[in-house]
Amino acid sequence: MKKKDYIKRAKKISKPFRVDGGKGFKLKHFDPDDTLNLKSEDKPKAKEALQDGIELLAELQDMLYAQDRWSVLLIFQAMDAAGKDGAIKHVMSGINPQGCQVFSFKAPSREELDHDFLWRCMKSLPERGRIGIFNRSYYEDTLVVRVHREILVNKRLPKELITKKIWDERFQDIRNFEKYLNRNGTIVRKFFLYVSKDEQKKRFLERIDNPEKNWKFSSADAKERGHWDEYMNAYEEMIRNTATKDSPWYVVPADNKWFTRLVVAAAVIDALASLNLEYPEVGEDKLKELSEAKKLLQ
Repeated sequence: MKKKDYIKRAKKISKPFRVDGGKGFKLKHFDPDDTLNLKSEDKPKAKEALQDGIELLAELQDMLYAQDRWSVLLIFQAMDAAGKDGAIKHVMSGINPQGCQVFSFKAPSREELDHDFLWRCMKSLPERGRIGIFNRSYYEDTLVVRVHREILVNKRLPKELITKKIWDERFQDIRNFEKYLNRNGTIVRKFFLYVSKDEQKKRFLERIDNPEKNWKFSSADAKERGHWDEYMNAYEEMIRNTATKDSPWYVVPADNKWFTRLVVAAAVIDALASLNLEYPEVGEDKLKELSEAKKLLQ
């Protein structure tokens, strides 16, 4: 398939899951098991398409790196066992490590707690010409902190700042921050890997039953299932309040890993293609230098 045709196809695959405005957004409008009518027998073709996408991603990333003007920030949020690690691993498997940076954000350290909630992510932003990947992010402060309000106590915020408006204020801060990034050449794409409660249970049991996956499981993960509805409400509010045209969310169906990876790859390709990337043109002096170097080598 030609590059131009694949880019069009990537937009077509990712568009149904793109949310670039929060008005009227509801999670119930999305199905974690959706595959755009692709069936299990289409899996080999989907994997082949993913491989083609990975090769195109590598080419686009190479131009991004060479041009050294734009940077790309990819944010992944999801419930446990939704497949964030696998999606990042497979989709980015062809990317040059020199042009990609991955950061996983877990419970904040004492140093991080002494700063604002954006600080630890701000210092990990991608340089120009690079793709930055956040496995979880500053959005945790509108999710787990919202579900477990007692965590706010550890944030050391002045008590008078912890009001009913705190979540709206954080959404406003995030929108402004992402607008600032866009204005400075960093495009932001955000992925909520939407797994169903039944599929998460199935994956947890696999981790328990398979000795090679035991290390992935924590009893705390199972306990968090008791807050499922609260988390879904928090995700819905988060997306509704932070989905914008320049920094859209993708609500990616995550019950079928092969389809999840296809959608993520398509969305990243669409994002990179929107930058109209090209290799830098060299001037006459550089061409003369190359010609002289060639003569020396011959």
